[in-house]
Amino acid sequence: MKLTKLLTYLMAEPVQNDFHDPDITSIEMDSREVRKGSLFVCIKGYTVDGHDFAQKAAENGAAAIVAEKELDVDIPVIIVRRSQRALSVLSDAFYGQPTKKLQLIGITGTNGKTSTTHMVDEIFKKAGRQTGLIGTMYIKIGDETFPVKNTTPESVTLQKTFKKMNDEHVDTAIMEVSSHALSLGRVHGCDYDIAVFTNLTQDHLDYHKTMEDYRQAKSLLFSQLGGSFNHEKPKRAVLNADDKASAYFERVTAAHILTYGIENDADVMAKQIEISAQGTSFELVTPKGTKQITVSLVGRFNVYNVLAAAATAIAAGLPFDTITSALEELQGVRGRFELVNHNQPFPVVVDYAHTPDSLENVLNTCKDMTEGKLFVVVGCGGDRDKTKRPKMAEIAVRIADEPIFTSDNPRSEDPLAILRDMERGVEGTYYHSIANREQAIFFAIANAKKGDVVLIAGKGHETYQQIGNETFDFDDAEVAGRAIVELNKK
Repeated sequence: MKLTKLLTYLMAEPVQNDFHDPDITSIEMDSREVRKGSLFVCIKGYTVDGHDFAQKAAENGAAAIVAEKELDVDIPVIIVRRSQRALSVLSDAFYGQPTKKLQLIGITGTNGKTSTTHMVDEIFKKAGRQTGLIGTMYIKIGDETFPVKNTTPESVTLQKTFKKMNDEHVDTAIMEVSSHALSLGRVHGCDYDIAVFTNLTQDHLDYHKTMEDYRQAKSLLFSQLGGSFNHEKPKRAVLNADDKASAYFERVTAAHILTYGIENDADVMAKQIEISAQGTSFELVTPKGTKQITVSLVGRFNVYNVLAAAATAIAAGLPFDTITSALEELQGVRGRFELVNHNQPFPVVVDYAHTPDSLENVLNTCKDMTEGKLFVVVGCGGDRDKTKRPKMAEIAVRIADEPIFTSDNPRSEDPLAILRDMERGVEGTYYHSIANREQAIFFAIANAKKGDVVLIAGKGHETYQQIGNETFDFDDAEVAGRAIVELNKK
């Protein structure tokens, strides 16, 4: 695409340095990815500023640069107010506005996004749709998966991915939408058809500072559904009737509302819930019909995820029988209440629970399964919200019989300092502190007996441990498996 054509999508200031309208071959925000003909967009990040790499981009062959200030380079520089916003606009234009060719479903909330996106994906595949998925674990197009750095990628990666979905004949894309992505404008240009809210509990306050700011960031997904009522491509908002933040989201959106819940009256409800270690049964009540269903997932929190997925499918107009059939065939998502079984005499559960609310939910579910003692291995990440550390510890001590505090991606912080933050919330109570996560997992499994349950919380599907500036291979399920094998030998 010619640079002048691309710039028609921007309200930009005059260009620094003359140019002869080059062909733009790619849009990049990493100077190392720049090749001949690339348009380099300078983004101010948390630790580095793209403006500092403008000369490197020029040397690598950039045809032009988008920046927030004049630069000492010999190639054209387009001055904009906010380069992050410009990146979204340019990426959408460069890749041909790909989300307009998709039914795009965005799912936001503190907990449950990953499980719900996978459930929605399974339902839509059951209905014969060609699906794509973007989330915490990976990007998936059809049956092919690709690695991902962020829950919601940067706008240029997003739009490039959506274009690939167009090329692969995907008709429905389901994605997790993080509060960071909404706040930073990464999803500007995404034409969502259905926006889904799971829940709002404390997380990311290192970034958002207050729960009000966090809620406001989440609300952008719903307000950005637009203000028109297009009957041919209607916009829908799916809200959790049992979460008080839904009332705020309902006020900020013009979209049609569909609610789900357990406690409060809602369009889609679960009634007569029965939970066991093998699965969960309940009566699914919807505007499309009512049916008693059994899913292989455990826990009340998973009932909410199932309801969110069912409501999303109803909002999309899928047949009720297809929805219920797909739900009853659901399998668990890796790292979400994942059972690790090597013929040990007690359950070992790996779960991503890394917020106070999610930890309490999964601990209560494990407690219901426990005849003896409940062990929990739990930590808090470094360089993240410090205020939740004593809260996580308090919940662990209150519900578990054997709470074990340990490391969880300490990053640049001292692991012992993180443990001290946790311990301040439970002074005078019973707990163990073992900074080495592998040793903590081995300790829990070595001391558990028949009738006990071991929960390993916080990392779930992650296969790494970030300590200092280094990233090490680390998989909770794999480590637990080795600990169980060693126990069985004894």
